[in-house]
Amino acid sequence: MIARHLGESALARVTPLAGLTGQSQVIECAQGKFIARPAPQPAIPFVDRQREYRLLNRLHAGGLTAKPLAGDRYGLLLAWQQGEAMKPEAFSLHVPQIVALLRHLHQQPLTGYRLKLLPLLWQYWQLCRQRNLPWLQALQRLTRIGEPSPLRLAPLHMDVHAGNIIVAHEGLHLIDWEYAADGDIALELAAVCAADPTQQLRWLTTYAQAAQLPCAQLQRQVNHWQPWLRLLMASWYQLRAEQSGEKALQQMARESWEQI
Repeated sequence: MIARHLGESALARVTPLAGLTGQSQVIECAQGKFIARPAPQPAIPFVDRQREYRLLNRLHAGGLTAKPLAGDRYGLLLAWQQGEAMKPEAFSLHVPQIVALLRHLHQQPLTGYRLKLLPLLWQYWQLCRQRNLPWLQALQRLTRIGEPSPLRLAPLHMDVHAGNIIVAHEGLHLIDWEYAADGDIALELAAVCAADPTQQLRWLTTYAQAAQLPCAQLQRQVNHWQPWLRLLMASWYQLRAEQSGEKALQQMARESWEQI
């Protein structure tokens, strides 16, 4: 794929790109700077480079992403997004700008890829080796309750945090769309609040005002999604800790299970 789009002798330097998935590569050559995102090995539930490629093409029409250079089930080739990654301490300082970015995303046409958490959570349970009764009980409880009906269905990013926001001259850009799909806007807000829990009320108030929603209604819907999101995060950290053996991920998994 790289040879086809950048030329047989394109590779000048290839370096790993930092991140929890840890498998993307930065390519620097005469043609410019690019990112290669192979399909994760071992596999991570819901991550599908072919779906990501199609979704990026659709979001490109709304000005949210650059058009991907190439993509199939084996990987993606993307142009490098110019700018600097937002510093974690700056996340809370940019609430209005990030909410405006999310509103722009949530107003795009549906992608056709619906995010369903219940089968995804059971898939994590089946893939992990270290399982316990409280985890099973939490899964069974959510299965009995059923997923909340969407407040508003829209394209979601589902991994909004400082590290996935690029600050460029012309404004903010979201990167790393591997978990993006159609879902409830309140689930997206629950994920954002999980990344910045001390500012939850500010995030919800700002978004509700921008979306012309009653804040109390949005808060209730976010509350419905939070147990689902906590279990999803704990399951993700558990699987990635088992796959990688990294101590940092093992610690994150332990801390996540303490919240279940």
